[in-house]
Amino acid sequence: MKSLAVGALAVALSAVLLPVHGANAAVGNGSEHTDGASAERTVDEKVAGDFAALADAVLTKRTSALLDGARPAARAATAAVGDVRISSRLARAEDRAVTGLLDRKARLAELREGYTAADVDVDIEKVDVTGDRATAEATETTVLTYKQIRGDEPPTTGFQARHKLTFTAAADGTWQLTGIASVDEGGPAAVNAPDTVVVDEGGEAAPSGEAAGTTKPAQPQSKLSATAGYNYTAMAKYAEKYWKNYNPSYRTFNGVGGDCTNFISQSLRAGGWKNDTGWYKSYKNWWYNSSNQTWSWTSVNYWASFALHSKRTYNLSNVYHMGVGDILQMDFSSNGSKDHSMITTYRSSSGVPYLTYHSNDTYRKSVASIVASNRGATYYAFRT
Repeated sequence: MKSLAVGALAVALSAVLLPVHGANAAVGNGSEHTDGASAERTVDEKVAGDFAALADAVLTKRTSALLDGARPAARAATAAVGDVRISSRLARAEDRAVTGLLDRKARLAELREGYTAADVDVDIEKVDVTGDRATAEATETTVLTYKQIRGDEPPTTGFQARHKLTFTAAADGTWQLTGIASVDEGGPAAVNAPDTVVVDEGGEAAPSGEAAGTTKPAQPQSKLSATAGYNYTAMAKYAEKYWKNYNPSYRTFNGVGGDCTNFISQSLRAGGWKNDTGWYKSYKNWWYNSSNQTWSWTSVNYWASFALHSKRTYNLSNVYHMGVGDILQMDFSSNGSKDHSMITTYRSSSGVPYLTYHSNDTYRKSVASIVASNRGATYYAFRT
């Protein structure tokens, strides 16, 4: 595992010199002790680097629980970095998270998937301080090496996850990491995340499609196109080019519902899907231009309704039947409203599809891993 290189934060954090009032500071903003000494201290580059390094250690500990042949890092390994330590309450929560991830590792093993190595990096983009609390916006970039169990797995899978870190200042001038929470919109849980985020997009549109099975069939199924003339290789190449570095030619929808369906729409367009003009709120139309787009371009449910209504897709009976260019949608809580869209960009010779998607930005995650990490979800597979 690769620990955080704190020096890489120098440019981003060189200006982070924010006043923080310790527990022994007098009441008031910028106040001083009665002896005239300043009560203020700062979150400088070193402390911010320690914030990031401790978060890196916590997330690395989670990830290590998934590795084949590896034992989870000891609690002491994430106890402290410099003057920053994990609170006892959060440490207990993380121990429970690791226990759950060991169970996930076992479920993945039953599905003949494993990981042999991981590279975890955490970057902090912003630190805000109010009183004795500091919050940091952090991005985790994790790359996992697939164990070659069948011999046809891709080399790696990767994802970016965004977290909000909460720190509390102690009276002795040290800090405690008291909270770490995902701030990503939608998307299946990262494979090292202890819980699945449930998002209810709402809104009804018809047709809605038929759910797919999640048990791997004995024989792989070859792909028969829904409509001739699409370039599935182009769809996959587009998605794998822009899974992390977004295409500036398109608007993004992170912060306003998530970018997952916008991303698959772009990929489908790259492979030959054409605009279907009409009212932007109708599920019967699908288009994007410089100033607007249809709801079916960006909404999970409306995309599914357009795709089936237009006969550009049909539902598959099993998620393992998907081929390159096919779409998988998820209903996290199985409440009838779909929440997330992904595109297949790789398929192994033994018939395992690998998905790439935005929110959380992810590259070649196996359908086995998605199913194992999101129990209770309902899946809809679309042949494009």
